[in-house]
Amino acid sequence: MANLAKILSDYDKHCLRIAQATSIDISEKHADKLRRIAEKEKEYIAWFEYYLVGYAKKPCAKFHKQIANAIISKKKIKALLRAYRSSAKSVHVTIGIPLYLYLVKRDLFFMLLIGETEPKAKALLAGIQAELQHNNRIINDYGKKFQHGDWADGNFMTTDGVRFMAIGFGQSPRGARQGADRPDYIAVDDIDNKKHVKNDTLMRDGVDFITEDVWGCFDADDNGTERFVYANNDFHKNSITSRLKQFFEQKIREAKEQKIEHEFYHLQVDAVKDIVNFEPAWKEKTSADYWRKKFQSMPYRSFMREYMNTHIEEGKVFKPEWIQETKILPYKKYDAICFYGDLSWGDEACHKSIVAVGKIGRQFHILHIFFRQSTRTAVARWLYDIYEDRNLQNADNIQYIIEGLFAMSEFVNDFDSEGDDRGYYIPVVASKRSKTDKLQRIEGMSDFFERRNMFFNEAEKDNADQILARDTLLAFEKGAKIPLDFLDALQGGITEVNQSTFIAQFEIKTTPRVRKYRY
Repeated sequence: MANLAKILSDYDKHCLRIAQATSIDISEKHADKLRRIAEKEKEYIAWFEYYLVGYAKKPCAKFHKQIANAIISKKKIKALLRAYRSSAKSVHVTIGIPLYLYLVKRDLFFMLLIGETEPKAKALLAGIQAELQHNNRIINDYGKKFQHGDWADGNFMTTDGVRFMAIGFGQSPRGARQGADRPDYIAVDDIDNKKHVKNDTLMRDGVDFITEDVWGCFDADDNGTERFVYANNDFHKNSITSRLKQFFEQKIREAKEQKIEHEFYHLQVDAVKDIVNFEPAWKEKTSADYWRKKFQSMPYRSFMREYMNTHIEEGKVFKPEWIQETKILPYKKYDAICFYGDLSWGDEACHKSIVAVGKIGRQFHILHIFFRQSTRTAVARWLYDIYEDRNLQNADNIQYIIEGLFAMSEFVNDFDSEGDDRGYYIPVVASKRSKTDKLQRIEGMSDFFERRNMFFNEAEKDNADQILARDTLLAFEKGAKIPLDFLDALQGGITEVNQSTFIAQFEIKTTPRVRKYRY
């Protein structure tokens, strides 16, 4: 009961905020009022930003308009919105668009809201009821619409007979089918659960629940209205969201091949265009700098799952149990050491990596890692700092190699410029080795990890560069949207130290050739 009391108290506070935010001009002339309403009703975004001002704290994004126009313009649509967290997908799908259809288009008569659980579904329903009861702008322009029922019961009606109902995912929606009174707008919001995605049967049943039980709620009528909207971020390949994506894309592809009309609509919205420039999808709300800092402040895999609709599964190629740490040895004890750089061309927005790999016997120690979005001068400065701090000038078993493409570019100048300032030069050379397919080369490294021959420097385990390196190692698989610079540099370093120690480790033995004569 205490929990219910808090929920009701929070709802009352929310209603008060709505009432305070939606001020009206009581002296407005009737003709001016009609002109204002007509102007706002011309376009959803303008209407939303005026009437739902409590939610429209920032101007809407282009993708808000895209999904709204797609839903509003079609009486029959199955829409899948895969959008990042905090993209306001729930606000538009469960409050803004249905209220616009109801109040402006007069084309919504029964809305069914489905949340992850029944309480969450009712909380979504509370948002609509609060606007109808306490939004002064809606009441002033459209009249008092709320009649009876309560969101806390999962069901309420308006004065003109429009019904709003909420259920939890998996609950039977048969109560939403009473005679001819059937839903014409169904919204499923944020129902995927990280605890359930590994249960294949549960996920498959979830898709069946949508395509059978939920879609079956619509009235089977050529002229009927069937608007279905599903909104969630796509964080796991086994999720209901991911499975629906595959189904939607299949239906869209089949319709295109057969040149027939279809009802399926799919919109994917990532927080940023890419993790190089961080150009935001909702630039009116967040800047590239905001997302860059967000990316740097959380694990790579978490950012990609929550904000980029990208499935990052740990251990697809490199298993977590293969990750080992060790205390590194004095440099002179290694058979060979190589600082290998994969310095992708570009400005500071591009990832760059240098990895120091030391080999002793069959073991490979990842001594130091530079792996970050940085400038070329910062890369050179890091290498010279390591060189000085570790007194590497006294080690004769170390190579400094970068990809050959860049040995004749500005990268050499950057290293030389740093050397000019310090009065000496690190002997950085170009790798002339021909390269096979990058993904195959990286995947080939898994043998060293699986045989437990690879070790990270335990003294740098909390280093941001090593943390990102581990994340990308575990996230690696074909098609994964991850920066490959560290993995490519690591593979290059392993190849070079192997080559350096090959003759010493494997002495070539010869035997005299015995010539046999035939008589």
